[in-house]
Amino acid sequence: MIASGVYLTPQPPSLGGKGEPERNNPPPLARGGVGGGVRPWPRLVRRVWRRLQAVRRPFLLHRHRRLVIETVLGAPLIVLPDVFNPKLFLTGEMLAGVLNAATVPHGDVLDMGTGSGVGAVFAARWARRVVAVDINPAAVRCVRLNALAQGVEDRVQAYQGDLFTAVDGEQFDLVLFNPPYYVGPPADLYDHAWRSLDVVPRFLAALPHHLRAGGAALVILSSDADEAGFLADAQTHHLRCEIVLRRDLIYEIVTIYRLTHERNDDCSL
Repeated sequence: MIASGVYLTPQPPSLGGKGEPERNNPPPLARGGVGGGVRPWPRLVRRVWRRLQAVRRPFLLHRHRRLVIETVLGAPLIVLPDVFNPKLFLTGEMLAGVLNAATVPHGDVLDMGTGSGVGAVFAARWARRVVAVDINPAAVRCVRLNALAQGVEDRVQAYQGDLFTAVDGEQFDLVLFNPPYYVGPPADLYDHAWRSLDVVPRFLAALPHHLRAGGAALVILSSDADEAGFLADAQTHHLRCEIVLRRDLIYEIVTIYRLTHERNDDCSL
Protein backbone atom coordinates (compact mmCIF):
# COMPACT_ATOMS: atom_id res chain seq x y z
CA MET A 1 0.00 0.00 0.00
CA ILE A 2 1.45 3.36 -1.03
CA ALA A 3 0.90 6.35 1.23
CA SER A 4 -1.65 8.93 0.25
CA GLY A 5 0.27 11.83 1.77
CA VAL A 6 -2.44 12.70 4.32
CA TYR A 7 -1.27 13.35 7.85
CA LEU A 8 -2.72 12.64 11.26
CA THR A 9 -2.38 15.02 14.16
CA PRO A 10 0.29 13.44 16.40
CA GLN A 11 -1.94 12.79 19.41
CA PRO A 12 -1.46 9.70 21.57
CA PRO A 13 -3.63 7.00 19.96
CA SER A 14 -4.59 5.50 23.33
CA LEU A 15 -6.38 8.74 24.23
CA GLY A 16 -9.12 7.76 21.80
CA GLY A 17 -9.09 11.09 19.97
CA LYS A 18 -9.03 13.28 23.08
CA GLY A 19 -6.37 15.92 22.43
CA GLU A 20 -3.78 17.26 24.84
CA PRO A 21 -4.05 20.84 26.20
CA GLU A 22 -3.39 23.36 23.45
CA ARG A 23 -0.05 25.14 23.36
CA ASN A 24 -0.37 27.71 20.62
CA ASN A 25 2.49 29.96 21.68
CA PRO A 26 5.85 28.21 21.27
CA PRO A 27 8.95 29.63 22.97
CA PRO A 28 10.72 32.46 21.15
CA LEU A 29 13.73 31.65 19.03
CA ALA A 30 16.74 30.52 21.00
CA ARG A 31 19.82 32.69 20.71
CA GLY A 32 21.46 32.23 17.34
CA GLY A 33 18.34 30.53 15.98
CA VAL A 34 16.84 31.06 12.61
CA GLY A 35 13.32 30.09 11.80
CA GLY A 36 9.97 31.46 10.90
CA GLY A 37 6.77 30.33 9.29
CA VAL A 38 4.76 30.77 12.49
CA ARG A 39 1.65 32.77 11.72
CA PRO A 40 -0.51 34.52 14.36
CA TRP A 41 -3.51 32.24 13.82
CA PRO A 42 -6.40 33.00 16.20
CA ARG A 43 -6.88 30.41 18.91
CA LEU A 44 -10.30 29.50 17.49
CA VAL A 45 -8.82 28.71 14.05
CA ARG A 46 -6.22 26.41 15.60
CA ARG A 47 -8.88 24.69 17.67
CA VAL A 48 -11.10 24.12 14.62
CA TRP A 49 -8.20 22.63 12.65
CA ARG A 50 -7.42 20.23 15.50
CA ARG A 51 -11.07 19.13 15.48
CA LEU A 52 -10.92 18.56 11.73
CA GLN A 53 -7.84 16.39 12.12
CA ALA A 54 -9.69 14.31 14.73
CA VAL A 55 -12.62 13.86 12.33
CA ARG A 56 -10.29 12.61 9.57
CA ARG A 57 -8.45 10.18 11.84
CA PRO A 58 -10.89 7.22 11.55
CA PHE A 59 -10.52 7.27 7.76
CA LEU A 60 -6.76 6.69 8.08
CA LEU A 61 -6.81 3.82 10.56
CA HIS A 62 -6.11 1.34 7.77
CA ARG A 63 -2.53 2.71 7.82
CA HIS A 64 -2.15 2.79 11.60
CA ARG A 65 -0.46 -0.13 13.44
CA ARG A 66 -0.54 -2.22 10.28
CA LEU A 67 2.10 -3.44 7.85
CA VAL A 68 2.28 -0.72 5.19
CA ILE A 69 4.70 0.66 2.65
CA GLU A 70 4.81 4.45 2.78
CA THR A 71 6.51 6.80 0.35
CA VAL A 72 8.75 9.20 2.27
CA LEU A 73 10.44 11.93 0.23
CA GLY A 74 10.22 9.75 -2.84
CA ALA A 75 11.60 6.60 -1.20
CA PRO A 76 9.54 3.51 -0.23
CA LEU A 77 9.61 2.77 3.49
CA ILE A 78 8.38 -0.38 5.23
CA VAL A 79 6.46 0.27 8.47
CA LEU A 80 5.78 -2.80 10.60
CA PRO A 81 2.78 -3.05 12.95
CA ASP A 82 3.55 -1.50 16.36
CA VAL A 83 6.17 0.83 14.83
CA PHE A 84 5.70 4.62 14.66
CA ASN A 85 4.64 5.67 11.16
CA PRO A 86 6.81 8.66 10.06
CA LYS A 87 4.53 9.56 7.17
CA LEU A 88 1.19 9.31 8.90
CA PHE A 89 2.31 11.47 11.81
CA LEU A 90 4.56 13.79 9.74
CA THR A 91 7.43 14.50 12.15
CA GLY A 92 9.63 11.59 11.05
CA GLU A 93 9.41 12.68 7.42
CA MET A 94 10.03 16.30 8.39
CA LEU A 95 13.24 15.40 10.26
CA ALA A 96 14.43 13.24 7.36
CA GLY A 97 13.75 16.17 5.05
CA VAL A 98 16.52 18.31 6.59
CA LEU A 99 19.15 15.60 6.13
CA ASN A 100 21.52 16.33 3.27
CA ALA A 101 25.21 16.65 2.48
CA ALA A 102 25.38 19.91 4.44
CA THR A 103 23.73 18.64 7.64
CA VAL A 104 25.03 15.05 7.75
CA PRO A 105 28.81 14.72 8.24
CA HIS A 106 30.78 11.94 6.61
CA GLY A 107 31.23 10.37 10.01
CA ASP A 108 29.24 8.52 12.67
CA VAL A 109 25.52 9.21 13.14
CA LEU A 110 23.21 8.00 15.92
CA ASP A 111 19.48 7.77 15.17
CA MET A 112 17.96 7.67 18.64
CA GLY A 113 14.43 6.27 18.97
CA THR A 114 14.73 5.29 15.33
CA GLY A 115 11.23 3.81 14.85
CA SER A 116 10.98 2.71 11.21
CA GLY A 117 14.56 3.83 10.64
CA VAL A 118 13.62 6.69 8.32
CA GLY A 119 16.31 8.95 9.81
CA ALA A 120 18.91 6.19 9.72
CA VAL A 121 18.43 5.20 6.07
CA PHE A 122 18.37 8.82 4.88
CA ALA A 123 21.44 9.74 6.93
CA ALA A 124 23.25 6.69 5.51
CA ARG A 125 23.31 8.38 2.11
CA TRP A 126 26.09 10.65 3.41
CA ALA A 127 27.36 9.19 6.71
CA ARG A 128 30.17 6.68 7.02
CA ARG A 129 28.27 4.74 9.72
CA VAL A 130 24.80 5.01 11.24
CA VAL A 131 23.73 3.40 14.51
CA ALA A 132 19.96 3.12 15.02
CA VAL A 133 18.62 2.51 18.54
CA ASP A 134 15.10 1.88 19.80
CA ILE A 135 13.59 0.35 22.91
CA ASN A 136 10.99 -1.38 20.72
CA PRO A 137 12.29 -4.66 19.19
CA ALA A 138 9.79 -4.33 16.31
CA ALA A 139 11.44 -1.02 15.40
CA VAL A 140 14.88 -2.66 15.34
CA ARG A 141 13.58 -5.28 12.89
CA CYS A 142 11.97 -2.52 10.81
CA VAL A 143 15.24 -0.57 10.53
CA ARG A 144 17.09 -3.63 9.31
CA LEU A 145 14.45 -4.30 6.65
CA ASN A 146 14.56 -0.71 5.41
CA ALA A 147 18.35 -0.57 5.38
CA LEU A 148 18.36 -3.72 3.25
CA ALA A 149 15.63 -2.38 0.96
CA GLN A 150 17.50 0.91 0.47
CA GLY A 151 20.86 -0.78 -0.12
CA VAL A 152 22.58 0.80 2.90
CA GLU A 153 22.75 -2.29 5.13
CA ASP A 154 26.56 -2.08 5.11
CA ARG A 155 26.42 1.32 6.84
CA VAL A 156 23.44 0.90 9.22
CA GLN A 157 23.58 -1.00 12.51
CA ALA A 158 20.43 -1.43 14.62
CA TYR A 159 20.29 -2.20 18.33
CA GLN A 160 17.59 -2.50 20.98
CA GLY A 161 18.16 -0.38 24.04
CA ASP A 162 16.98 2.41 26.32
CA LEU A 163 18.48 5.68 25.07
CA PHE A 164 22.30 5.54 25.14
CA THR A 165 22.65 2.17 26.93
CA ALA A 166 23.24 0.38 23.61
CA VAL A 167 26.11 2.75 22.68
CA ASP A 168 27.79 3.17 26.04
CA GLY A 169 31.18 4.84 25.65
CA GLU A 170 30.63 5.81 22.00
CA GLN A 171 30.61 9.32 20.56
CA PHE A 172 29.00 10.60 17.38
CA ASP A 173 29.25 13.48 14.93
CA LEU A 174 25.46 13.77 14.63
CA VAL A 175 22.57 12.53 16.79
CA LEU A 176 18.96 12.47 15.55
CA PHE A 177 16.00 12.30 17.93
CA ASN A 178 12.24 12.46 17.56
CA PRO A 179 11.28 12.10 21.24
CA PRO A 180 7.95 11.25 22.84
CA TYR A 181 5.95 14.46 23.31
CA TYR A 182 3.58 13.47 26.13
CA VAL A 183 4.34 12.84 29.80
CA GLY A 184 3.07 9.60 31.29
CA PRO A 185 3.82 5.89 31.56
CA PRO A 186 3.78 4.11 28.16
CA ALA A 187 0.96 1.60 27.78
CA ASP A 188 3.09 -0.77 25.65
CA LEU A 189 6.24 -0.83 23.52
CA TYR A 190 4.56 1.09 20.69
CA ASP A 191 3.43 3.77 23.13
CA HIS A 192 7.06 4.57 23.97
CA ALA A 193 7.03 6.62 20.76
CA TRP A 194 4.32 8.84 22.25
CA ARG A 195 4.88 9.22 25.97
CA SER A 196 7.42 8.73 28.73
CA LEU A 197 8.10 9.84 32.26
CA ASP A 198 11.69 11.02 31.86
CA VAL A 199 13.15 10.21 28.41
CA VAL A 200 13.76 13.81 27.32
CA PRO A 201 15.62 14.99 30.47
CA ARG A 202 17.70 11.79 30.51
CA PHE A 203 18.55 12.27 26.84
CA LEU A 204 19.69 15.86 27.41
CA ALA A 205 21.75 14.88 30.45
CA ALA A 206 23.61 12.15 28.54
CA LEU A 207 23.92 13.88 25.17
CA PRO A 208 27.10 15.93 25.91
CA HIS A 209 28.97 12.71 26.74
CA HIS A 210 28.09 11.20 23.34
CA LEU A 211 28.89 14.17 21.09
CA ARG A 212 32.31 14.46 19.52
CA ALA A 213 34.01 17.84 19.41
CA GLY A 214 32.08 19.86 16.84
CA GLY A 215 29.21 17.37 16.90
CA ALA A 216 25.52 18.26 17.02
CA ALA A 217 22.07 16.81 17.59
CA LEU A 218 18.91 17.45 15.58
CA VAL A 219 15.80 17.16 17.74
CA ILE A 220 12.25 17.64 16.46
CA LEU A 221 9.51 18.86 18.81
CA SER A 222 5.81 19.61 18.51
CA SER A 223 4.06 22.48 20.26
CA ASP A 224 2.14 19.69 22.04
CA ALA A 225 5.38 18.93 23.89
CA ASP A 226 6.92 20.93 26.74
CA GLU A 227 9.29 23.04 24.62
CA ALA A 228 10.01 25.50 27.43
CA GLY A 229 11.01 22.62 29.71
CA PHE A 230 13.16 21.15 26.95
CA LEU A 231 15.05 24.42 26.46
CA ALA A 232 15.51 24.91 30.19
CA ASP A 233 16.94 21.37 30.58
CA ALA A 234 19.23 21.98 27.60
CA GLN A 235 20.59 25.12 29.26
CA THR A 236 21.23 23.17 32.46
CA HIS A 237 23.49 20.80 30.53
CA HIS A 238 25.30 23.60 28.64
CA LEU A 239 23.64 22.78 25.33
CA ARG A 240 23.27 25.62 22.85
CA CYS A 241 20.01 25.52 20.86
CA GLU A 242 19.42 26.84 17.38
CA ILE A 243 16.28 26.54 15.28
CA VAL A 244 16.86 24.81 11.96
CA LEU A 245 13.25 24.74 10.81
CA ARG A 246 9.88 25.73 12.23
CA ARG A 247 6.65 24.84 10.45
CA ASP A 248 3.18 26.02 11.40
CA LEU A 249 0.58 23.36 10.55
CA ILE A 250 -2.18 25.48 12.15
CA TYR A 251 -3.24 22.65 14.46
CA GLU A 252 0.31 22.44 15.83
CA ILE A 253 3.75 23.97 15.35
CA VAL A 254 6.69 21.67 14.66
CA THR A 255 10.29 22.79 15.27
CA ILE A 256 13.64 21.17 14.56
CA TYR A 257 16.36 22.27 16.98
CA ARG A 258 20.11 21.90 16.47
CA LEU A 259 21.93 21.31 19.77
CA THR A 260 25.64 21.75 20.32
CA HIS A 261 27.63 21.45 23.53
CA GLU A 262 29.47 24.62 24.43
CA ARG A 263 30.42 25.26 28.03
CA ASN A 264 30.48 29.03 27.60
CA ASP A 265 27.20 29.34 25.72
CA ASP A 266 23.67 29.12 27.06
CA CYS A 267 20.47 27.93 25.49
CA SER A 268 18.26 30.88 26.34
CA LEU A 269 14.51 31.19 26.23
